[in-house]
Amino acid sequence: MKKFLIIGMSLLCASVIKADSSEKTINLRIIETSDVHGCFFPYDFIERKPLEGTLARVNTYVNRLRKDYGDRLLLLDNGDILQGQPLNYWSNFVNTNEENIAASVVNYMRYDAQTIGNHDIETGHQVYDKWIKEVRCPMLGANIIQTETGKSYVEPYTIIEREGVKIAIIGMLTPAIPCWLHESIWEGLTFQEMVSSARKWIKYVKDIEHADIVLGLFHSGKDGGIMLDNGIEENATARIAREVPGFDIIFYGHDHTRNKEWIVNSAGEKVLILDPANRSTHISDASIKLTIKDGKIIHKSINGELVNICQEKIDEDMINHFQKQIESVKQFADRRICRFDYTITTRDSYFGNSAFTDFIHNMMLKISKADISFNAPLSFDSSIKAGDITVADMFNLYKYENKLYVLKMTGKEIKDYLEESYARWVNTMQNANDHLLLLQETKTDGQQHMRFKNFSFNFDSASGIDYEVDVTKPDGQKIRILCLSNGEPFYENKTYKVAMNSYRGNGGGELITKGAGIATDKIEERIIHKYPLDLRHYMMEEMQQMEHIKPRPNNNWKFVPEAWTIPAAQRDRQLLFGE
Repeated sequence: MKKFLIIGMSLLCASVIKADSSEKTINLRIIETSDVHGCFFPYDFIERKPLEGTLARVNTYVNRLRKDYGDRLLLLDNGDILQGQPLNYWSNFVNTNEENIAASVVNYMRYDAQTIGNHDIETGHQVYDKWIKEVRCPMLGANIIQTETGKSYVEPYTIIEREGVKIAIIGMLTPAIPCWLHESIWEGLTFQEMVSSARKWIKYVKDIEHADIVLGLFHSGKDGGIMLDNGIEENATARIAREVPGFDIIFYGHDHTRNKEWIVNSAGEKVLILDPANRSTHISDASIKLTIKDGKIIHKSINGELVNICQEKIDEDMINHFQKQIESVKQFADRRICRFDYTITTRDSYFGNSAFTDFIHNMMLKISKADISFNAPLSFDSSIKAGDITVADMFNLYKYENKLYVLKMTGKEIKDYLEESYARWVNTMQNANDHLLLLQETKTDGQQHMRFKNFSFNFDSASGIDYEVDVTKPDGQKIRILCLSNGEPFYENKTYKVAMNSYRGNGGGELITKGAGIATDKIEERIIHKYPLDLRHYMMEEMQQMEHIKPRPNNNWKFVPEAWTIPAAQRDRQLLFGE
């Protein structure tokens, strides 16, 4: 018996050795969501209608794959999850005693890692510090550094081991945060340049952790965006893919632009970069097939796609699990604020004065008692219908949780600020048949569209002054300020109190810096007052007191010469909106 036992054990050992020395194949699957912006459930709390995509459909897709892949499927989120829908506002600032809904959803879906986005930071330390503690998967941010210790504020990377394969995930956040958010919001932190940080941590996970696979999880767009004097760039994903060898796949986001692309790096290796864009309509779905022999990877095959999940079934178990929170947010969002006698739309904002933009202008001036205000349409195409206005409508009226700032600016700086804004906004017309607006043709899902060349949320107009925009003049010479809207003269050498949102007041969009010529390190001394709560909150307070509101355009500025601009506006409106 003993002899047979020994023989049996010898055979078993031989089979193990044989298995270890033979080839085996491991298939991994990685799913990324990014820039979810509160699109968790298939209900739009703002528009009060079904919402396409959402994490409730992503979960159906992921759970189906988990049946085949088990724990060889990794689920990653790339930040900007704390802002976008009323349920975010409710969880961040109203229902603060319970776990943040964004953490609850991530935990329910069993994410394996997550990064932080700029709109997550925008909520302030009190909100995002609590959220970070509540999320049960690793929160990553290699270039988010504590100024006091010099160490990463959250984990720089995480190692996930599957069937003996070590997978390193390095997370990073766009370092342009100080260009958009006041230091009080990210106090005690600094945001390092991404390329050098990537070099540091790719070397660490390779040399120290001996990672077999390295994934990037970057809340930073492909390229472009803000470029600072110290070499910091807003969107550095493509540059890292080219210049920092070692990454197998980089999952990225922030720029809300779907993209699948192979980039050849400086070592001659192909790197896959994937961006599913925003609002949970698409996901990045990557497969890695590894052939292993004698404990070493002898072949690696990588594929990836962007998958539209809008046709997936809704995960009803997930909806039932969160039904209590969903109903609470609906009650919050449906609360009546006041009544509008007219419908207003951002569409009008691009062609001259609009009741939509000017209503916000007037609110800002009333709340702040400033002389002049700057404001842009924050959504490309939003409207507020005539009738009762609810909390939900306020998120259409004002999309973000920006605060209200008042800055001191000279008349010359105000003019130069507007020159920069309109240079991004309008074309220089050479003849009556030219476009009024600065447009470009783009292709989305195989369809050609005419779109703005630049971001419309940087198209600031002004209230409190009367002015003309001469579209026949070159950029930098288009603005002619006639007077203050109260009839008093406007002087370029006089200092005025100017109201704007905190994004703009911290340098966002560079209208203050590139336009008005105020150095970044001088902006703080220009700020006269910062309102502690978000602008939407103060507008709701004012609107509740007004009860019945008749929003109308201020008619304080226009495009000239009108013989050209009025027909051009009609043509461009048809191209953009089909009307």
